[in-house]
Amino acid sequence: MTLILFSKIISKKILIASTISSALFLGACATGDKARTKNGALVGAVIGAAAGSTSSDDKGALYGAVAGALIGSAVGNYLDQQQREIEEELATEIQANEVAVERLEDDTLRVSLTSEATFDVDSSALKPSFYPSLDRLGGLMDKYDQTILHIIGHTDSTGSNEYNNVLSRKRAVSVATYVRDNGVDRSRINVEGRGELEPRAVNDTVAGRRANRRVEIYIRPIIEDQPDRARESPEYT
Repeated sequence: MTLILFSKIISKKILIASTISSALFLGACATGDKARTKNGALVGAVIGAAAGSTSSDDKGALYGAVAGALIGSAVGNYLDQQQREIEEELATEIQANEVAVERLEDDTLRVSLTSEATFDVDSSALKPSFYPSLDRLGGLMDKYDQTILHIIGHTDSTGSNEYNNVLSRKRAVSVATYVRDNGVDRSRINVEGRGELEPRAVNDTVAGRRANRRVEIYIRPIIEDQPDRARESPEYT
C-alpha cells in the first residue's frame, strides 16, 4: 500500500512538471521578443497549469512559500515602503513621464510603463534602452515578495480588436518574462492582454492614443486572512 501511494505521488509530480514544461515551450514558440527578454514563457499559462493541478491545501502552501502572508495591519506600511523605493529608483523615468506610480484604494500599487519607453511601434520586443529601468524595478519586485504581480497590456483603438488583444498580451508577456529573469518567482506573476478595452483617454487625439498604449503592473499584497484576494484580476480604475 505504501509503495502504491508513493508511486501515485511521484506520477502526479511528473504530470505537473510535464504540464509546466509544455507551457514554457509553447510560450517560447509564441513570442518574438529578442535579447534580454529571452523569447520566453507564457507566464500566465504556466501559473494556470500549476494551480489547476493542485488542491486548495496545496494552493495555500504556495502562498506560504512566497514569503508568508502579511498581517492586515502591516499591509499599509509594507506598500508605503515599496512605493517609496520604486519612486526613488525610477525618479528619472517618472520625471520623463515614462513611468507612473499610483496607490489605489484597495491596497494595490499600480506601476504604468508607457509604450514609447518600452516598445517600438507594432512590436512586442522590449527596447534595450529600457533594460536598466526594468532591472531596478524587477529587483524591487523580487525584494518585496509578499505580493502578487498582475502584468496587463493595453493598446489604443488603432487596428482590429483581435490584433490589439494579441499585441497587448505579447507586450505583457515580454515585461513578465523580463522581471521573472530578474529573479521574481513565476508563481507570483499573472499576465493579461486587454487590448483597447480600458482606455485612459480618448482615442481620437495623438496624445490620447499615446496614453492608452501602456503596460500596467498591479502589485497586490498577500494578506493573511484573505490570501486568494491577491490572485484576483484587478478591475481597471
